[in-house]
Amino acid sequence: MHNAALRALGMDDWRYQLLPVPPERFGETVRSLGAVGFVGANVTIPHKHAALLLADSASEGARAIGAANTLSFGGDGAIAAANTDAPGFLDALGVSPQGMSALVLGAGGAARAVVWALREAGVREVSVWNRTPARARALASDLGARAVDRAVPAELLVNCTSVGLAAAPVDAARAVEAQPAADRQQDRDAQLRLSASELDSLNLLGLTFDQVGSYTHVVDLVYSAAETPLLACARAHGARTVDGLEILLAQGARSFELWTGVAPPLDVMRTALSPA
Repeated sequence: MHNAALRALGMDDWRYQLLPVPPERFGETVRSLGAVGFVGANVTIPHKHAALLLADSASEGARAIGAANTLSFGGDGAIAAANTDAPGFLDALGVSPQGMSALVLGAGGAARAVVWALREAGVREVSVWNRTPARARALASDLGARAVDRAVPAELLVNCTSVGLAAAPVDAARAVEAQPAADRQQDRDAQLRLSASELDSLNLLGLTFDQVGSYTHVVDLVYSAAETPLLACARAHGARTVDGLEILLAQGARSFELWTGVAPPLDVMRTALSPA
């Protein structure tokens, strides 16, 4: 998407390229990039925390989140770190979450960025659920959220886990129609068991089809060309949905503008991300 944007803008002397770097070579490699002509770099797992520690300066968001996904190299050799995951998430959301309640699933780096972004945007309450409760409690303590032991009601649901990445597309409406109405009234554990044959991804998130219907806005950070089971179920309920590719686009656009000083052509970048 970056190269497509550069071509569209006529920036023919610019290029975005992949640089696989093992953790033990990360610091050495990054410190050399500015001297050989790079103006910046995106950083992904497992280097986001290391990128923050390496930088000479960092944005408020990167420091609060504890990770950087964007580095910029100054002419004096200085390295500046930023986190565009957080503002990119808000850009992709498309509505102000101020005053909403939110449930965030996961407790990794992506979840930290989302929780920080939501708190900064004025969300009324942010709850964090994770399959490892201790990680949820640690994140909540760091960023002013609350840890929960189950999927609680909220207006906004955000999946920050990798669940759904490899799942087959789900016909959510068919799945719930096949579940007898009486069965859907059973307790939560029974609901999970009854839905497991077709909605395994939801079950791994501690959710059932009916529970997903209680959220009016559902976001899934999973980068997938196919609709994830979570978003398919949310759409069947009429919720506003945002997929991971749209968030990838938004955070990438933020990085692009940091490096170039030019607003990128979002439609061109979106087309480059879209499956053929």
